[in-house]
Amino acid sequence: MKMKWNLRLNGRANATGVFGIYLGLVFFSLSGFSMLTIAEVNKAYGERILFDEVKLVVNREDRLGLVGPNGAGKSTLFSMILGSDSADSGKIDLERGVSLGFLPQEITPAGEESVLELATAVSPEIVELQKKLKALEEDSDEIDPHDDLHTRFEDLGGYQIEPKAKRILGGLGFRVSDFDRPAREMSGGWVMRAYLARLLVQEPDLLLLDEPTNHLDLEALLWFQGYLMNYPGAIVVISHDREFLNNLVGGIVEIRQSRLIRYRGNYEDFLVQREANEAQLLAAYKNQQREIAHIMSFVDRFRAKSSKATQAQSKLKQIARIKKIDAPVQSQRQIKFQFPQPVRSGLKVVTLKDIHQAYGTNVVYRGMDFKAERGQRMVFVGPNGAGKSTLIKILAGVLDFQSGSRELGHNVKAGYYSQYRVDMLEANRTALEEALDTRQPITEQFARSVLGSFLFQGDDVFKKVSVLSGGEKSRLALVKLLLDPPNLLLMDEPTTHLDIPSIDALLGAIAQFKGTLIFISHDVYFIRAVANQVVHIDDGALTHFVGDYQYYLEKTAAESERAALTAGGKNTSNSGGPPERRKVKTKERKRLEAEQRQARSRGQKAHREAIHHLEREILALETRQAELTAELENPETYEQPGRPQEVNRELGGVVSALKSLNQDWEAAATKLAEMG
Repeated sequence: MKMKWNLRLNGRANATGVFGIYLGLVFFSLSGFSMLTIAEVNKAYGERILFDEVKLVVNREDRLGLVGPNGAGKSTLFSMILGSDSADSGKIDLERGVSLGFLPQEITPAGEESVLELATAVSPEIVELQKKLKALEEDSDEIDPHDDLHTRFEDLGGYQIEPKAKRILGGLGFRVSDFDRPAREMSGGWVMRAYLARLLVQEPDLLLLDEPTNHLDLEALLWFQGYLMNYPGAIVVISHDREFLNNLVGGIVEIRQSRLIRYRGNYEDFLVQREANEAQLLAAYKNQQREIAHIMSFVDRFRAKSSKATQAQSKLKQIARIKKIDAPVQSQRQIKFQFPQPVRSGLKVVTLKDIHQAYGTNVVYRGMDFKAERGQRMVFVGPNGAGKSTLIKILAGVLDFQSGSRELGHNVKAGYYSQYRVDMLEANRTALEEALDTRQPITEQFARSVLGSFLFQGDDVFKKVSVLSGGEKSRLALVKLLLDPPNLLLMDEPTTHLDIPSIDALLGAIAQFKGTLIFISHDVYFIRAVANQVVHIDDGALTHFVGDYQYYLEKTAAESERAALTAGGKNTSNSGGPPERRKVKTKERKRLEAEQRQARSRGQKAHREAIHHLEREILALETRQAELTAELENPETYEQPGRPQEVNRELGGVVSALKSLNQDWEAAATKLAEMG
């Protein structure tokens, strides 16, 4: 007999025992026709209604993007699904045996565990067995020799966890030498990647991802996107990255006017469908209003006449029976701003000459030259570690270089928008105090009006920077730029933590900006909308493409729009040699260095391709292993003569092949790390 457990939510907190609600795996023993069903769920905070009788069905292998403005309730919806928050009424059903994994935007700090230990801690029992086995290896007296630890660990798939974790950590950008490093020594972004690796190792049936790409660089993002495209379970992801949504999802769920509206297709398909739906809704609303007005005109004319009073009352009842269509309204509060136009600069905005910069033995630039002119909108692209952020910091004057010169043009004032917003803000200040901290004195009223246009309204202006969300910090950093407008604007990943409506508003403001803009971004949509020049940076060499991003793609014959952002150098008609003032000997050295880089790049590319091929083979075998294991656990298998033995033989071959492929992957990953 099937047992069913509905999570009935009637104003009481859900009492499910959730292990590791942050990046943990939750198992539910529930039944139903779909993997996840949300039915008639309501949620409000005071007078603010987040959800009004919302419905949603998530089926196996669904890929859904959850979109809506900041504060619409996306993270709250995830919390209700997980049981860490309760709805006011309604129910949430999950299919029997479904495992649920969650990646939040923020994580708790790492403890004493290593990166690999963090990534392999997929359940409390696995962690405990790992500790006991490690102690056993060290001949600890605390271990009971009669415990069959190895058998239990193998039954739980423990011996496959570490190789899988290493592959995933490698894909997310960790070097082999990082695996044994204490996670607490690494930045929050890298710790988040380790938690993400754990989630992918767990491989839950349903993944809930809240802004998973915020802490990924481009190379890791591309790997992660490819991995999710082959993920065997269902995915619901909150993301403001259009390119990521376009490549991954097959459906969009929009939170709009306290409802969940589902659309087929990716994000671009959603925009087209929503526009059509809104036009239809507006037309239906206007038609209904005309019909109601027509009926009311009859009522108003004849309700006072005794001979027509009955008919008038009948018409009023007819209006009451009509199911009213809500008036289409702008449900999203949007940022509305434009950059105050700065003082016009001279034609030459900034010039760098013979710049040398290194971090220890890591030489970033050796004799680098660069210049930008008024009105240019220039994007820096190139592989990770090429020096893009270093260059933009040098241009902004926030990073000292070892030798060379930096010259600002006539009337040039630079403004820097850091990738790490905390670098621009004081944690112990309020949003209002930060806004008032400008070189030019401004009134509190003016500062509050600008803050209000960035959605800091009422008491929000007294929030401490330390408690602001990522999106709020990004908006506050933009406020500071606006209150002290530069004519040379330098921005490092300006769209990170901004929702899509806010990104659109930023694009509108930049379109009106009369100054010079130099930026770094992995948002292809943003780059296409803004850049009129591209500078490719690779191993200290700058290649200038005098054209927009499409021109750059055509000249480099890029495999994809996003891959081109991290591509190594290519021979193109735009690739200039060293300046004429350099000696021939220097030219020859540069040529040899370029050839060596190209050879190294080709070798790295071949190794990456080999690793990706191994990962695909391993994924296929792991899938087959799960299928065979499930078949052995099915009582019906034993009703077929000879089938159990056949399955066992195939399973043994799969396990053996997996062991060999995992060894090959570790060898290839180690080799690639040595080459890097």
